[in-house]
Amino acid sequence: MAHPLSPHISLTIEGPVARLRLNRPDKRNAMDQAMWESLPRLVEQAVATPGVRLILLGSATPGIFCAGADIGEFARETASPEWRARNQAAIRATQLALARAPLPVIALVDGDSVGGGCGLALAADIRIASPRARFGITPAKLGLVYPLHDTRLLVDLVGPGQAKRLLYTGRLISAEEAQRIGLVEELAENVESAAEALAAEMIAVSPFTQKATRATVQRILEGTADDDAASTALFDQAFTGPDFAEGVSAFLARRKPDFAR
Repeated sequence: MAHPLSPHISLTIEGPVARLRLNRPDKRNAMDQAMWESLPRLVEQAVATPGVRLILLGSATPGIFCAGADIGEFARETASPEWRARNQAAIRATQLALARAPLPVIALVDGDSVGGGCGLALAADIRIASPRARFGITPAKLGLVYPLHDTRLLVDLVGPGQAKRLLYTGRLISAEEAQRIGLVEELAENVESAAEALAAEMIAVSPFTQKATRATVQRILEGTADDDAASTALFDQAFTGPDFAEGVSAFLARRKPDFAR
């Protein structure tokens, strides 16, 4: 049975852009069970909305991203095996929804991104951080274990050595260091403006190419090493699609392509 959506996460659709905003500033956007259970459903709504091209994941409050899981809720509930199983399932569903959505996901990190909050950023395709952002994965400070899927996302981005350094120590690192080790793709004083500029670039190109590229990268991360029937079929399919026709037509006419037509 579906639970009510949390009031602490909102979804707004602005033309081709879907915005997911965490809004629990009194808890630094710490994720409680209701938030974990709501986020996959909101991602699903965004993906199902006609015309949406990408998802921006950020905070409704400047200077805050996500402090991680709600430790107070942990302390109250974790004696229950049923609650632990439900919580683990909800966190996994959230990470899979973000990491495997057919649309690009951009995380706007303006503040601390810690524990499960860093996991949200890891599950995005691209991370834009402000200079005041900090990143940390801190289960070692609580005697907990980071999920395998989230750990793999971290290893994919920064490599096993840096991943172990972060996980073994639980330390917080600056946005500049996060960019240096590959955890962040772009630094910007204003993450909203930077994300809007990147979104405009992404919306101007082929949605078919973007979706195919996202699927291809995901297969590579999961271990596919060479072309097969599925990738060859996807390559061939592009030549008969409307995006290729529009791209070629625009190129020959020396105009910008309009992939929304």
